[in-house]
Amino acid sequence: MHQVHVDIASTQLYDLIRAALRGEYVIIMTGDQQMVQLVPVNAPRQPRRPGSAKGLIRMAADFDAPLTDFQEYTGESPA
Repeated sequence: MHQVHVDIASTQLYDLIRAALRGEYVIIMTGDQQMVQLVPVNAPRQPRRPGSAKGLIRMAADFDAPLTDFQEYTGESPA
């Protein structure tokens, strides 16, 4: 993690940007207080398409059945 005072950050901005692009945390400070975090902007994503996950998700037939772990809290007897 880079914690850099604002005066020094202004002279090393290019190096700090490269560090942020590598995934490092870059914090710019004034005095002893953290003020700004330098983070890269992500590339634009592909637009979502409705139905693109069709057939990839399966729901179990008993997905809403009571959980046995909670029987002592609900007062139900084991089935």
